[in-house]
Amino acid sequence: LLLVVSGNTVPFFNMTVVYVPEDLELGQHAFQLMATDIDGDPLTYSISGPDAFYFSVDAQTGNVILRNSLDRELLPKFTIIVKVFDGKNEAVSKKLTIIVEDRNDNAPVFQYLPYETSVPENMKLNSIIYTVFANDSDTGNASKVSYSIEEVIPDSGKNHWLFYILPNGSVVLNGSLDYATNAFYQLKILAKDGGGLLHNVLTFQQSSTYLSLTIRDLPNLDPRFLSEPYSGSVPENCSLGTTVLTVTAVDRDTGVNDEISYSITNASVPFAISATTGTITVSGPLDREQLPSEEVLLEVTAREKNLDIHGKVAQTSTMVAVMVTDVNDNKPQFYRCSLPSCDFSTSAQNNFRGNIIEHSSSRLPVSNLSIVAHDPDKGINSNYELYLQGPNASAFTVSPTKIVGTGEVQLLVQDPSSVDYEISHVMVVQIIANDMGNPTDCCSTATVTIDLIDSNDHIPEFPQSTYNLSVMENSPTGTIISPNITAYDPDSGVLGQITYQLLPESIRKIFTVNAMTGAVLVQNGSLLDRETRSIYYANLQAKDGGNLVGTTVLEITVLDDNDMAPIVTGSYFISVEEGQNVRTQIQAIDNDEPGSRNSELGFKILPGPFSNNFTINATTGEMHSKEPLDREALEDDRGQVVVTVEVYDHGMPKLHTSVNVTITVGDMNDNAPMFLNQSYEFSVFEDSPGSVVGEVEATDADRTEINSRISFLLQRGSGSSNFLIRSYPLGRGYYGGQLSVDPDMSLDYDTLQQKFFFLVVLAENTAADNMGDTANVSVVVHILDINDEPPTILPASLQDVHVSENGTQQGLVHTLVASDPDTNHSLVFEELAVTCFKGASSAGEVCWDWFVLAPNGSVLVNSSDIDYELCDRVVLTLRAEDLYTKKGNRYSQNETLRILITDVNDNTPLFLPILQTFVVVPEISPVDLQVATVRATDADSGPRGAITFSIVSVVLVEDNGVSRPFENLFKVVTAPEQDSYVGSIQVASNLDGSLKGQYQVTVKAQDSETPGNTAQTMLNIFTVDQSYRVRLQFMTTVDKVQSNSEEIKAALTTVTKAGVYVAAIRSIEDTRASQVEAKSVMEAYFVYSNGTALDVNQLSVLIQSDPLVLAKLVNLGLAVIGPGEVVKPTRETELIGIIAGLAVFLLIFILIMTLVVVLTTRSYKRKLSAMKALKVATTFSPAMAQQGAGIPGTNQYNAEGANPMLNLSFDPSHDLGFHEDSSSVASVNSLDENTVNAPEDNNLKAMQGKAQLTDPTDEEVLVATLDLKDPTKTAYINTTFTTTDL
Repeated sequence: LLLVVSGNTVPFFNMTVVYVPEDLELGQHAFQLMATDIDGDPLTYSISGPDAFYFSVDAQTGNVILRNSLDRELLPKFTIIVKVFDGKNEAVSKKLTIIVEDRNDNAPVFQYLPYETSVPENMKLNSIIYTVFANDSDTGNASKVSYSIEEVIPDSGKNHWLFYILPNGSVVLNGSLDYATNAFYQLKILAKDGGGLLHNVLTFQQSSTYLSLTIRDLPNLDPRFLSEPYSGSVPENCSLGTTVLTVTAVDRDTGVNDEISYSITNASVPFAISATTGTITVSGPLDREQLPSEEVLLEVTAREKNLDIHGKVAQTSTMVAVMVTDVNDNKPQFYRCSLPSCDFSTSAQNNFRGNIIEHSSSRLPVSNLSIVAHDPDKGINSNYELYLQGPNASAFTVSPTKIVGTGEVQLLVQDPSSVDYEISHVMVVQIIANDMGNPTDCCSTATVTIDLIDSNDHIPEFPQSTYNLSVMENSPTGTIISPNITAYDPDSGVLGQITYQLLPESIRKIFTVNAMTGAVLVQNGSLLDRETRSIYYANLQAKDGGNLVGTTVLEITVLDDNDMAPIVTGSYFISVEEGQNVRTQIQAIDNDEPGSRNSELGFKILPGPFSNNFTINATTGEMHSKEPLDREALEDDRGQVVVTVEVYDHGMPKLHTSVNVTITVGDMNDNAPMFLNQSYEFSVFEDSPGSVVGEVEATDADRTEINSRISFLLQRGSGSSNFLIRSYPLGRGYYGGQLSVDPDMSLDYDTLQQKFFFLVVLAENTAADNMGDTANVSVVVHILDINDEPPTILPASLQDVHVSENGTQQGLVHTLVASDPDTNHSLVFEELAVTCFKGASSAGEVCWDWFVLAPNGSVLVNSSDIDYELCDRVVLTLRAEDLYTKKGNRYSQNETLRILITDVNDNTPLFLPILQTFVVVPEISPVDLQVATVRATDADSGPRGAITFSIVSVVLVEDNGVSRPFENLFKVVTAPEQDSYVGSIQVASNLDGSLKGQYQVTVKAQDSETPGNTAQTMLNIFTVDQSYRVRLQFMTTVDKVQSNSEEIKAALTTVTKAGVYVAAIRSIEDTRASQVEAKSVMEAYFVYSNGTALDVNQLSVLIQSDPLVLAKLVNLGLAVIGPGEVVKPTRETELIGIIAGLAVFLLIFILIMTLVVVLTTRSYKRKLSAMKALKVATTFSPAMAQQGAGIPGTNQYNAEGANPMLNLSFDPSHDLGFHEDSSSVASVNSLDENTVNAPEDNNLKAMQGKAQLTDPTDEEVLVATLDLKDPTKTAYINTTFTTTDL
């Protein structure tokens, strides 16, 4: 409320909160201070407070600018004191809340830095490596942080995709890690906010940091040898423990670097290796000559101490080559063998035996002597010399005389004359092998015994000089031609042993001879061909053991075998006109022996497609057709007939040859054209000149192009001039005739009497030698109407469709039907729009996917989310389309189909909030009186949403907290309203007016469909007991009070702002006697909407505060305000009360008389003060006198200037302090007994004009009144009639 001072109002602020963006620059306008002054005085503004240093204000305009920078993240909200001064009243101050608006002035800040982690190199794909977090102090989108990987170090195409980051900041592995490739990564991670305004520009803030990622090496790699390959050497006579070389292996898992041990996996090698150092040493005696090879290969294994990550042993192997060098520690020795198949691991031999023919030539070697000398040493250590000793050493010599390592040793004849069988059959020599580099054990000796062989001096001889033999041609290899042809040699022993061979050498390809027996055999039977060569000559040679030879002649005759098939001479291609016979002679020969069965020939026709059409003479080979040939019977395009004739001989086995006889049959034009169909029926659209109507097809069985050519033409007749026909080939003897509308003709469907034409098409053979062969066929051409009419959707199919909500209906719910007057049409439906309604209002897009319209007109449910409460009517805008439309509009008019959603009882009644307080006055609450209301809604429709209310329970909660249940105290009546149901809570039985407290009534709302849905609510009904009944006495009759009751109630309502409930209007005889001459009494209750009520004291104070209403009530006859009667007393009670009252009255009378003297004295003092005040008041103008009502209960007259108010507003119910004795505001006025007995004041209306009215905006007068000082008396003094104390 505005304070009134000397008629000038103070200014006030209407603002409580202002918003200032945090990016506001210094010196910019922040906000405007605005205050309102009803008087229009010039205003001066200022600000203060701990946070006022952020701003400066223009005192005259109130414009506030920024003086210090704002930061929402440090201070999002603060308060300053704003003041306004109008130059007259005291400055008005108010707290103003400053809310700093956020701007995107902060980049994301990474938390918990630095980011460092290590992961094993075998981390699985899509594993989370690390989670970063960046916080943005801004709000809204500007605080939403997104992450990305900006860079990967080391940077490569592969590494860039090795990681990715999730929206929550988790870095995820996107590939495989390898410690050996990269042991460390640095990921540059970018954090970017969602963007926001900064200085009125959309700005995105970002920051970056690095995630250091160390790859932990795991034992997943086998060890590796360094400096491969390994090789070394030691002499074969070295001592044990000699070091050969050292191998070194390392763990490839450098981050693990496991301990490695070494071992040699070869079995039985004279070497050992240190398990820790890898040094290889000699562990056994070495003999290079006993080793498989002078190079020993050692397989060395390096093994890690611990198992790898797979639980397996991590190891690797390498080959170490150790060369054992030679020492000259062996002498040469002799062996009986031949190189290179000698085995020197066996024992050496000292005795050998050979032979030689007597008188052999010089330098001829001794036969059958296999001697090999061998020294196992190597290089120069294996160099030695050979020489002979013994009794016959001079007859022979040794070769070679020097050998290095290994060599074959021969004994050569040196003196042929000494080698004489007649002198000695046996000769002996010793071969000495001397190693000159080994003087301690230098030599070996081999004794050789030589047997001498006698010479050959006889020649083998055959009994016959010529032998005549024969053999069948094609005889198999190995066939014996002659079992034995032998020669004789008188020499004995080997010299008398004869071997045989055939000469010349070329004959051996065909024949062969047993070298020992002389049997002649076939070597290659495939070369024995009598037709090629019928006789062979060969020399058979016999050779003895001394290579002396003798010969004889072999004459071998080749006998005939049936191995030659007949040979057909010539080719057989015959041409003949159809209708004629064919005759021909098959010629053939056979190269087998003439005059034999092998060369005798026969003829026959082999089975085939035409074998039954021909016959052949089996002896002569003459073939002819059985009947004339027909060209059209042949499927071959060239008209060829192929007959296969077989020529065979009579040998064993029979041989045969076949030949094809090809007969080409010439075509004759002996067939007429033939249509493929007996008739044709076509259709063509009207008004289509040149359009193709259809095609007729005909064939001609003749086989040549000239004889099977067909031409089509139209036979003259009715309507034939409207059409043209064009011939074209489809294949050999197969032609089509394309029938079309004459381009110069236009057929009109509407003007034609008959909608078809009957035509006759002729097919004519155009062969030059036989013109005129024709065939005809009937053709009916129907004229079709062009599709030029739009379709129409049948109204019957556009009737409303009902579909239940909540997916209770699925699939097809309706079928649309459309028609088209055109004879040929194809109709489809198209959905144009979907509109959703709830009642008469739009429901937005909620129903767009509930239904789907199929092209065939089927309306299908497309969703299980159909909800009647969201949308109860779906309108489909649709149309039909004719796909065959040629001209005009192809679409129907746009139509609408309403789909009405049927409600399902799926909603529970919902009570609306109760914003009022219910009060009941039991004394004046008859049965059926409404004391409270409830409201509820149900989103369902129809009976499903119809609500019925019922009382569940009634509990009275008394003022002392005790609860008492009641039954049948209230009832509820249900009534529908526009969008809800109202439950009227009514009195069901008489209420007890003596009960104090509140009724807690539980009300249930239930919808109507079974099973019903229910809801409950509880409301409080405050009860007003009889202690609040007020008694108003009137000086008018009961009838007058009743007629004025509405005016009285209105006046009382105006002053109390409470509901006035009249309990009774009675004559005064029904009440106790009063000192006034009242004629009637009104008993009433004054109840507020919050459940509180006025008692008589509070009512008196309120009426006292409003002189206008009081005057009106007096004018309506109000005399006395007092408490109402609760219980009518009995006569005994009245008698006791009178006696007690008299006693009390006597006591009070004595007290009053004592006080009168004191009060009279004080009264005179007050009058004296009033006179002084009046004297002073005469110095003021009448305009300056305080106007307003009198002060109830005093004789102070502000209207006369006798009671200055000091320009202060006052509350009449408060003690103003004008009394000399402030302990009481009571007056001894004679009217203090609630009596109004003066006549009506004629100046009442004038005083009403000057009265200070109560602010009509007071919401709760009672509360304000109760806060005031309680008056000391229950009576109300009407100031209208108060003059002075009597």
